[in-house]
Amino acid sequence: MSMEVVPDWMVNLEEEDVSFIKKFILASGSLKEIAGQYGVTYPTVRLRLDKLIQKIQIYEQEADEPYISLIKRLAVNEKLDFDTAKILIHEYRKNKGDQR
Repeated sequence: MSMEVVPDWMVNLEEEDVSFIKKFILASGSLKEIAGQYGVTYPTVRLRLDKLIQKIQIYEQEADEPYISLIKRLAVNEKLDFDTAKILIHEYRKNKGDQR
């Protein structure tokens, strides 16, 4: 068994995201300890973890709706504002006949 197998959900993560995950695991999931390591506040680390969770969730949904996943990924990475992302997703679904 090869030790170099990378799970699919990790492939598109940035190097700093992978580093954060490693620190998180080594700190036994203590966000307070991670905040100390990075020299930031607990809420800042919590926000970073929440964005990382969103990135992973978006990857999990990508197979179903690649366009929507792209829009969500752009919003999570702050390349597109949240309100614009919502409008784009709504219009895409409306054009497909999906009224969610």
